[in-house]
This record gives sequence, structure tokens and C-alpha cells, in this order.
Amino acid sequence: MKLSMVGTGYVGLVTGVCLANTGNDVVCLDVDEGKVERLRRGECPIYEPGLTELMKKNIEAGRLRFTTDPGEAHRDAEMIFICVGTPSDERGHTDLRYIESAADAVGDVIKALGPSQTPKTVVVKSTVPVGTTHLVRDRIRARVGDDIPFDIGNNPEFLKEGDAIHDFMKPDRVVCGADNERVAEQFRTLYEPFVRNGHPIFTMAVRSSEMVKYASNNFLATKISFINEMANLCEAYGADINEVRRGMCSDSRIGHAFLYPGLGYGGSCFPKDTQACIMMGEKAGMPAELSRAVHDVNQKQRERFFQKIVGHYDRHGDGLTGKTLAFWGLAFKPRTDDIREAPALTLVRKALGYGVTCVGFDPVAAENASREIGPALKIADDQYEALRGADGLVISTDWDEFKAPDLGKMRELMRSCTIFDGRNLYRLDQMRESGFNYYSVGREAVVSERAS
Repeated sequence: MKLSMVGTGYVGLVTGVCLANTGNDVVCLDVDEGKVERLRRGECPIYEPGLTELMKKNIEAGRLRFTTDPGEAHRDAEMIFICVGTPSDERGHTDLRYIESAADAVGDVIKALGPSQTPKTVVVKSTVPVGTTHLVRDRIRARVGDDIPFDIGNNPEFLKEGDAIHDFMKPDRVVCGADNERVAEQFRTLYEPFVRNGHPIFTMAVRSSEMVKYASNNFLATKISFINEMANLCEAYGADINEVRRGMCSDSRIGHAFLYPGLGYGGSCFPKDTQACIMMGEKAGMPAELSRAVHDVNQKQRERFFQKIVGHYDRHGDGLTGKTLAFWGLAFKPRTDDIREAPALTLVRKALGYGVTCVGFDPVAAENASREIGPALKIADDQYEALRGADGLVISTDWDEFKAPDLGKMRELMRSCTIFDGRNLYRLDQMRESGFNYYSVGREAVVSERAS
């Protein structure tokens, strides 16, 4: 099948590469000429394990091309996927300007080709408020008139950063919104190679398809806020959230996924999609009260953790001001360089506000974090180098290389052997035996006389 992708961000690029890999002819469109030139050379603009290799393979095979020309991208395409950003403000109101611009450009190409063309299917793959796909349809129709045929569809993505290739190639399910059987059959033909493991392709009404994405992400965000609330109760009453979690998650109705205590969720999806549900509820006169509570708990979790840092230096010294903190992990999760809504950056900004010297290390996200924060965040090339002379270590991202560090080497480098672990990577008895002050989430604090 001949396909075009509007946008070469995370969703558009991963989708285009993976669909090209099953034999489709894919053209990816972007307005950034410099980015398109880099993509043509096989230079991947995002960090995603396996993506660069797969992209180069399909470029060399001639199945994947890049352009800045909408006419070149869409002229021969049977399906056009709109994969542009849908940023939101702090209240959750979604900015649809890039969706509208993409729809206008698609409409211009369809109009130029005239009424004799085979109907194209325009698919909204970006995460959009319910009803947006039909607004795209109406916007294109107003541009091309009533005599030129085209169809519309919706196809939400469910890609986890760090595992996006696997998620696309072996999806739990594929969700497709279609208003007629022709579009539904196109979706089934396109995605059949990816569901030979027996997992389903769901075809449904467009508005239901749009809502599936929000409902899914909102539920997962709810699980994260729930376990963090339970962790806070554990701290208040002297229970251990790790033990509580094992007990509750062995119930087959509950399971283990997304029930890990920590600093709360970040990234580009959960914060935005939870707030979008709140916004849609407000517009419909149907307040999304649970969604609002989920969001509030998540935001307060970071402040609560930072107060552990402040409290330690108030009790064991002359306060936080003037101290040096090392930060292990700057991305919002491991296996990505994405720093959007990253808890680490929230903590760094708060620490800088206290006059703290902040030194960060991340295997792949350091450059992005430095660009975001500026020179106030010093970047170390090695996780241990970040510890030299530090009064404390803050662990914000659970990269594998942080899970079994050389504790003896850490003791030698740090001025004060104090760890604030936002991911519960270490055992309490291990920290006691090693002589560290240790603060985690949902567990008692370890305070050692040997730490200073």
C-alpha cells in the first residue's frame, strides 16, 4: 500500500518506519528542511532502541522516503496519516493548529488532483479530543468541495517510549476508527501482518476510537497515582510499600503493571491526556473528578519527595542552600531521551531555587536536559563523576546502570553519603550495612552515623 505520514516526530517516524518494514511504500512529510535532509542520510532525530537501524534498512530498500513537499508526499498515497503534535496548555486545552494546518495541506493536494482520483483515506493518528477527526473531515470538505471523494479514519497509537518498535510490531491490539466498511477493510489489510500473534484489530466508530486512547492512558495514570498515594500512607504508618505491593498485586484482578511507587508519571502522554479528559469533562458539563484527583496526586508527589531532601538537610546540617546534589537520570523514564514533564527536571529546578549546585548524569538525555535547564545544570560524563564532592544523590530515573552501583566507590567520592531514591532501587538493609542515609518512596528512612 502507498502511504504518507504528516510529521516525523516520535509517532510519525516510528509508524512510517514500521509500516515500510512490512513492504509498504511510505513517504514521510515534514516542514523542517534540515530535519528532512538528516533523515534522508539515515540520521535519526530521536533516541529509540532499534529505530535507526530499521530506518536505514528501509531507506536503502527504497520503501521509505522523506520530503517537505505535500504534493510529493500525498499524490500517490492511498492512506494519509496525520501524526503532528497536539500540545496542550496547563489547563489541558489542546492546541489543534498543527492538525488544522496538516488538514489544509492535504485538502489542497486532493483538490488539485480533482474528482477522477481514487478516494484517499485521511487518518488522524495524533491524539486529539473526541470529535476532532470529524472536524478534520469537515475542514477538508470545505476546501475541496462536494464533488471530490475522500474518506476519514482515526488510528490512535499505543507506543511506549523505549519499546516503541516492539509495541508496533507486536501490539496488544490495534484500534481503528472507521465510518464505512471501505476504510475498515483498509485498516485490516494494513495491520494484518502485525497481529498474527492472535491479538485483535478493533474497528469501531471514529469517536469511540478517539476516546480509547484517552481512557487507556487515563487509567494507567490512575494506577500510578493510586500506588503513590498508598506509598505515602505506608510512610505515615510505618508499613513498607514494597511488601504491600507484593501482597496486593498477587491478586489476579489487580496485577503488577504500572503499580510501582515513585516520583509520579511524566512524558508526553499521561500528563497531557489526563488533563485533556479533565478539559473534555468541563466542556461537556460532566466534571472528570477522578481524573483531576489523579493529576493533583501526581503533581504533589514531586513536591512531597523534594521536601524529604529539604527536611534531611534541615535536620542534619545547616539547610539545603549551598549544598551540591548529583542527579542520576534526567529523562522521564529509561530507554528514552525524552525530558518532557520529567520529574528530575522538576526537582532540579526546585533545588536550583535553593541555591544548590546541581550536577546531572543521564546515558542519553543529558544534552536535552542541559538545553532545557541551561548552564545552571552541570553535566557529568560519567555517573560516578557526578558524585564527586556531592552532599547527596537524587535518583530520578531507573536506568539499569544505576541498579547495582559500586557503593564503596560512591562513599569515596561523596562528601556526605546520602541517597534520595525516587525509584526504590536499593534494599533498606543494604543501605544500612553500607552506611548511607537513604530516603525512598513508601518505606522508612535509613539514617546512618557513618554517612557524613
